[in-house]
Amino acid sequence: MADEDFQEMDTGYDDEPAEAEIEEGAEEDVDNTNDDDIPVEDIETDDKEEQAAGERRRKTSQFMTKYERARILGTRAVQISMNAPVMVELEGETDPLEIAMKELRLKKIPFTIRRYLPDGSYEDWGVDELIVEDSWKRQVGGD
Repeated sequence: MADEDFQEMDTGYDDEPAEAEIEEGAEEDVDNTNDDDIPVEDIETDDKEEQAAGERRRKTSQFMTKYERARILGTRAVQISMNAPVMVELEGETDPLEIAMKELRLKKIPFTIRRYLPDGSYEDWGVDELIVEDSWKRQVGGD
């Protein structure tokens, strides 16, 4: 295909505006506006929001649901089976699910559970903050 044939082909990009080409050695025009006279307002940071969330009373229960427990144990067991660092001392356990159960019993699993509420907001709970119900503790080897 010759070069003149290539120029005649429709590339389908006619609707897009052409970009301005910058010559070599040419500097771009930069607006140097001085904003020294504009008053600076206090900007809220995420730290303040997190602090307020910690102080605010939570709406959901502090008990771990059986669905959260299943998801946590399954996910952590997969991580352990793929050679993730174990957070507890092993006493002969080799089964990843047994190790995950021991980590849950000792509240050493480094996960955060996000519970969505009907209004679209959510609450974050650490596994170490949640209470594992007694019947579940028997299943994971607790007292």
